[in-house]
Amino acid sequence: GFQVVAGVDIHKPSTKTFSHNHRNAYAINADIKSLDPYVLSDLTGVSQPYLLAAGVPCQGFSLNNRKRYARDDRNFLFREFVRFIKHLKPKAIVLENVSGMRSTSNGHFIDLIKKEIGNSGDYEVSHTILNAASYGVPQLRNRLFFVGVPKGLKFQWPEPRLMGTKESPFVTVREALSDLPALPKPGDHSTGYENDASSEYQKLMRKNSAKLLNHSSPKHPSSTVKKILNTKPGEPIYAKFTQRIRLSWDLPSPTQVAGGIRSQYQFGHPEQGRGLTIRERARIQSFPDNYEFFGGVVQSRIQTGNAVPPILASAIGQQLLKSLEA
Repeated sequence: GFQVVAGVDIHKPSTKTFSHNHRNAYAINADIKSLDPYVLSDLTGVSQPYLLAAGVPCQGFSLNNRKRYARDDRNFLFREFVRFIKHLKPKAIVLENVSGMRSTSNGHFIDLIKKEIGNSGDYEVSHTILNAASYGVPQLRNRLFFVGVPKGLKFQWPEPRLMGTKESPFVTVREALSDLPALPKPGDHSTGYENDASSEYQKLMRKNSAKLLNHSSPKHPSSTVKKILNTKPGEPIYAKFTQRIRLSWDLPSPTQVAGGIRSQYQFGHPEQGRGLTIRERARIQSFPDNYEFFGGVVQSRIQTGNAVPPILASAIGQQLLKSLEA
């Protein structure tokens, strides 16, 4: 129900990916700290956007960051978002970050963000943690969301929308990935589907897609291939890095992160001796198969790890429309 008109990011590969997939939107590769909010109005011709959304940097709050601390400069970039809110006065606001923000400085940042967004334009701001798996994403991914609507309106957070089966309420890795062509050797590549979709989730991902994109096997050394093959699905591949597991077919994926540069993967494939392809990572995030990623393997991992799952974003967007148009 929304038309995306512009996007801003300091990361060049992300900007290129956005530009390619959102052909009718302006893609601005810039540091938001040096960007005039009115540039967006001039480019798009939209003086008051319906929705202004942001995913502020999470590294300072992330529980995966062993060096996280409250005074990390990135923790305060939400104030640049607030600056845009003050100038553009959108009807609605969405801000996303990792759930670790809740525990940083005893929740100080949550109170601060709600206060500053609320004061920036007379908004009613609510927040909650949502698990992407509860909305049909094949990934156990908890994220913190803030939503701002005009005071006097009530925003209701979306009810869970389970897409799994009676046996498993969450969409599993099998339901997400089992139709994709096998790539047993390092560097293998495929651009076409070899199997029919075997789940509703696969059908959804393949809709409007005639060609398979970003499906190339990482170029692992033989020792890595053997290590993955010798790991039981659902178990850690490395003793010292227990978060790096070989995925299980019959469970949703754990949280996918932007890292995984070491040995060129984060998770091992449940059946093949390799890490995941970018397309498999995109499937786990609920990006449709016609969404193409640019910038190479490592940069595409960063993008798929940083993203808000589109299915989850859609659930929030639909609730916003209900609230604002009631």
